[in-house]
Amino acid sequence: MKIFLIVIYLFALNFIEAKQMSFFPGEEDYLIAVDKPAAPVDGIASIYKKIVYPRFAMETKTQGKVYLLILINEKGDVDQVKVVKGIGSGCDEEAVKAIQKTKFTPAENGGVNVPSKLTIAVQFKIDG
Repeated sequence: MKIFLIVIYLFALNFIEAKQMSFFPGEEDYLIAVDKPAAPVDGIASIYKKIVYPRFAMETKTQGKVYLLILINEKGDVDQVKVVKGIGSGCDEEAVKAIQKTKFTPAENGGVNVPSKLTIAVQFKIDG
């Protein structure tokens, strides 16, 4: 019974450590839970204005959401962008480029600007 409990404990410990795996080196310096989260300076619409629907995506009628993890520093600049779940056909890359061109209001914690993590879903939809 002791061996069984030890195996379960090691499995659980390994599972917990795997869940805490980072996408970026140094990611642990960026906060998730903050008093005021980071946000695009001119709103989410400012991101969509920077997107050019990829021609291949138009030809293949690729639509859907690209989920991104963004690391934003205390100045509101984008340090890193990672596609968490993409749709391909050039949409993932286009979403990353649009985020990299976007200025954010920095996150605040205790009235102080702090580096933070932000997740955003960018919707690609063909009108018509």
